[in-house]
Amino acid sequence: MATATRSRTANTALSTAERAFELLTCEPAPLSFDARPVPGLPDTTMPLDRLRKLLLFERYDSDTTDALWRQLAHHAREWGPAWVVGAIGVALPALTHMAAKISRGRPRHAEDVDSEVLAGFLQALRTADLDAPRLWLRLCWVAWRAGVVVVKDGDTEELPLDLSSGSRSPRMPYGHPDLLLGRAAAAGLISPENAELISATRFGDSLIEALAAEQGVTASSLRMRRRRAERSVAAAVVRGDLSGPVRTSNRHEAAMAA
Repeated sequence: MATATRSRTANTALSTAERAFELLTCEPAPLSFDARPVPGLPDTTMPLDRLRKLLLFERYDSDTTDALWRQLAHHAREWGPAWVVGAIGVALPALTHMAAKISRGRPRHAEDVDSEVLAGFLQALRTADLDAPRLWLRLCWVAWRAGVVVVKDGDTEELPLDLSSGSRSPRMPYGHPDLLLGRAAAAGLISPENAELISATRFGDSLIEALAAEQGVTASSLRMRRRRAERSVAAAVVRGDLSGPVRTSNRHEAAMAA
């Protein structure tokens, strides 16, 4: 999980959550997490602030991450408000980074983004399917989408001055980038896995390093894979291949090359 990139001196939702977490984890009786059932973590019980530092500076695979967040989410659901604050506190570095990224260049939205990111994560923490894989990334994806809504709703969209006001439709695909990636995957230009990789790291808040650790590969190899897939999509857009109806096919070679 990434560290925060934006200083929060105001009483935003995330800064308030951080203060609550600090109180929860201070001596002499910090709230502690039993890491022994989680494969890959130290075989001990540790205060939640130590667990957070461990997650910041160590890399763990998807099995460890899923087991950790499955346990934290279970505690938050079953063991009362202290564990809700504790689970949020462990996630705060990533949530803070995410909120800063969403509100960058839009300071008037920063406080609302903080609130919605936290609310989205909390909702996911309470309702997400704990048995499905990639739990941590799914929790973050819900939080990201909740924060992005603030920016989309708050910003008015105006036509550039040099844009023709005629009624012709654009030749290139338009709409949410996920739709474009879905069309490219359906056409066999890239694999569904690469479409998800681009979506999660370009339009979501997933980090290449975290995904690479989950998949047991290097971050540089994952970046190269993403770059090849993006070039395939870009070339298809230029050719106009994704502007019309998509015909699905078994283009395994193209997908593998992506």
